[in-house]
Amino acid sequence: MDEINELIEQRIKKLEELRQNGIEPFGGAFYAENHANDLHNEYSSMTKESLEENKITCSLAGRIIALRDFGKAAFAHIQDTTGKIQLYFRKDLLGEKYSFVKKLLDIGDIIGLTGRLFRTKTNELTVEVNDFVFLTKSLRPLPEKWHGLKDIETRYRQRYVDLIVNPEVKQAFIKRSMIIKAIRDFLESKGFIEVETPMMQPIPGGATAKPFKTHHNALNIDLYLRIAPELYLKRLLVGGYERVYELNRNFRNEGISTKHNPEFSMLEFYIAYRDYNFLMSFTEELIPYVAEKTLGTLKIQYGDDIIDLTPPWQRLPMLEALESKGVPSEIFNDYEKARAWAIEHRIEINKNMSHGKVLDEIFKEMVEPFLIQPTFIIDHPVELSPLAKRKSDNPSLVERFELFISAREIANAFSELNDPMDQRQRFQKQVEAKAQGDEEAHWMDEDFVRALEYGMPPAAGEGIGIDRLVMLLTNSQSIRDVILFPQLKPEQ
Repeated sequence: MDEINELIEQRIKKLEELRQNGIEPFGGAFYAENHANDLHNEYSSMTKESLEENKITCSLAGRIIALRDFGKAAFAHIQDTTGKIQLYFRKDLLGEKYSFVKKLLDIGDIIGLTGRLFRTKTNELTVEVNDFVFLTKSLRPLPEKWHGLKDIETRYRQRYVDLIVNPEVKQAFIKRSMIIKAIRDFLESKGFIEVETPMMQPIPGGATAKPFKTHHNALNIDLYLRIAPELYLKRLLVGGYERVYELNRNFRNEGISTKHNPEFSMLEFYIAYRDYNFLMSFTEELIPYVAEKTLGTLKIQYGDDIIDLTPPWQRLPMLEALESKGVPSEIFNDYEKARAWAIEHRIEINKNMSHGKVLDEIFKEMVEPFLIQPTFIIDHPVELSPLAKRKSDNPSLVERFELFISAREIANAFSELNDPMDQRQRFQKQVEAKAQGDEEAHWMDEDFVRALEYGMPPAAGEGIGIDRLVMLLTNSQSIRDVILFPQLKPEQ
């Protein structure tokens, strides 16, 4: 730390010296006409002689990431949003200004420059600088002597430094933007319209999760950050929209892990007059479209596995999946036997869990780790899905699927419950579960039931975790690698 402070002091002195020489170290606008990678792409095939003959000029702005002094000349690398390119400073060309390169220019400084392209003896495309200006004086040195930032905690906490020194990180977030654009393009080509629903809600609904609580001073009421936009999107189906979607931020007051961040991005979309069978086929079309648009392939590397996104994907009932891993079918309809089996197999449960939740915890331990290739787990117990339509041939189950890829839930969908009386009864059971200590149980939402009483058409809805999808398509092992500013403990 003392070494860092000493370096900062040295840079502050350089900043003051710049001002003493009439140079503003925090300059204004600089209209660069070129970017580094564009120059590489356009002139990669041009020979040294051809560059010399054509005298191609350019202007760039960016951050100095390497600097080497050779007496009467210096080499540097500048990095802009597209990449990096080498610079060449000559004393006989820059005159008195060359002294600023030697004495006052540091790695991390942002400059604007004009110059001429040429190739060095090693054939590297380089800009011979004929003029430059200071745009921002960097007061802190880049980490680890500018050879990259490896400390995970520092990378997440100081993402701005991570983006400077680890270019592959920047590319992952560029790919995230491409993925979201591809999703929008696909949905809008299918007739969906994008909408916005409240982030602060009087009743946190649409999922079973513990919400974050806040207070609205003007109304003097407690509100909750949304855990899902579902109930508002389905109100729009009642109002006459047939295809709606929202790319939204959700907030769930739960643990933090490589798979979970309390603030996360979700795609939710709803379509009238369809069911969960339609959505399975729709999802087999959507995700491969996004993969093709962003990666150009349906076979992707994730960790040690090659994931094949080519449809069709396996469809496996939840209870069959449990049986396939040795879970006895006798526990499916017997709460006490299910609890006893879970405890015997050291699966963590608590006394407040319903029968369905116990089965879900068993599923997470016994089945989920083996779902590597895309798999739809279908037909869940009704108490796990308070907003889903019952199966007509087995009312104890609902028309629901969860999509798993590489042992992670990527999507959750179901045929929507549109019977207001059934919905009220299910909400009531959730209220009873909450009274018994289940903090994630769904609340009663009288206005949503009222909306259903006006009549919601048969419909299907789906949520896709954007962060987890980006993890999959960028081969990122932690959700923090695909969230620019993940939630962290306060810095000590």
